[in-house]
Amino acid sequence: MMVKYDLAILGGGPGGYVAAIRAAQIGMKTAIIEKDKLGGICLNWGCIPTKALLKNAEVVHYIKNAEKYGINISDYTLDFSHSIARSRDVADRLSKGIAFLMKKNNINHVIGEGYLSSKTTIEVKNDKEKETIHAEKIILATGGSPQILPGMKLDGKCIISYKEAMVLKSIPSKLIIIGSGAIGVEFAYFYNAYGTEVHLIEMLPNVLPIEDEEISKELARNFKKLGIKIYPNTTVQQIELKNDKPQVKMERQGKVETLEGDIALVAVGITGNIAGIGLEEIGISTENGFISINEYNQSSIPSIYAIGDVTGPPWLAHVASAQGHVAVEHAAGNEIKPIDYSNIPNCTYCQPQVASLGLTEASAVEKGFQVKIGRFDFRASGKAAATGDTTGFVKLVFDRELGELLGAHIVGSEATEMIAELGVAKLFEATWDELAGTIHAHPTLSEAIMEAAQDAKGLSVHQ
Repeated sequence: MMVKYDLAILGGGPGGYVAAIRAAQIGMKTAIIEKDKLGGICLNWGCIPTKALLKNAEVVHYIKNAEKYGINISDYTLDFSHSIARSRDVADRLSKGIAFLMKKNNINHVIGEGYLSSKTTIEVKNDKEKETIHAEKIILATGGSPQILPGMKLDGKCIISYKEAMVLKSIPSKLIIIGSGAIGVEFAYFYNAYGTEVHLIEMLPNVLPIEDEEISKELARNFKKLGIKIYPNTTVQQIELKNDKPQVKMERQGKVETLEGDIALVAVGITGNIAGIGLEEIGISTENGFISINEYNQSSIPSIYAIGDVTGPPWLAHVASAQGHVAVEHAAGNEIKPIDYSNIPNCTYCQPQVASLGLTEASAVEKGFQVKIGRFDFRASGKAAATGDTTGFVKLVFDRELGELLGAHIVGSEATEMIAELGVAKLFEATWDELAGTIHAHPTLSEAIMEAAQDAKGLSVHQ
């Protein structure tokens, strides 16, 4: 049986399901093909359940430090299995919500694995039947999977990816994490809070290597205070199992060392899910393991679009959703602005949180800008002092000549909430005058943005 649609979407993650809803809203007959739960990795195994786990870790941290707030907790226990169950419950409830939205918008959810049999048809297989879907336009939103480097082989028990790290049955005594991007540092913070001895290995000089160097160093300082051991400039040569214990052979400072732990978590990046979906057979171009796209997310076949992790970095749910909007509007023949990738917020949800957008200080200088830096420490913030968490700072990068905001970088307890204001500011080409002159409520953490802009002008009041 062949069913005809205006748009068929292969993959039901934050790119695919958002694209499906938007397409239905503008009158396109839409099908979404997904073999697993709707919501994709983000909702089921990434963004959402990890934030539930990290909230648990924050609560544990507050309990450990309750005396600071005049609250004496003499005894407490940690129910790790309940923490895991809570995160799974959050993910399950939200996935069911996405399924409801599919029904609400009359989107046909086809369960199964999809394969491009032509430029306009997708063959869908599941355990019961085979179905052919015909669509004038197709969006590929098949996501990504953990990247595995030579010398690393996952067994799902002792050598694991983020997926297994979210559902461990017990707290490991010693955890070795290879890779200190967002996934690596978030799990480092979580398991450290639960008492695990954490070792964090990074081949580059700093943790969160894509962030501004000062931000990365501030996070590393705080991690070290928590007892997390960090190995920068370190290359992992091999991971092998001996007596059911992972042994990580690594090289640093010209010497080869071996670390043994209970669990080794590999978090070194993402590779696109491009295998087995028919790309080569119909001539869709790929590069370095990802589908090549133009500014409107069209592949080398104009009627077939690609969005999300399958198109390469940045591997962020909000990028996938934004690309979904662009692809649908363009496929429908509507006017739509391409995404401004210079204004994408990066967020890491450990404590202290890290959030940024735009150029780092180093990249701005490299691009030839004469820069002026504005900075404000949360130690000087009244709200931060009141909450008891004065870690971190706001760093703003401005064009010295025009005063225009080039980049924004925050490390602190609510950095991921604060960054949105700076995204709007950068979108409208705000200057230090405009940010410094925007009255912020007192006391708030966001005052630090105003103060940092004032600092760039040499007019800081509170530091």
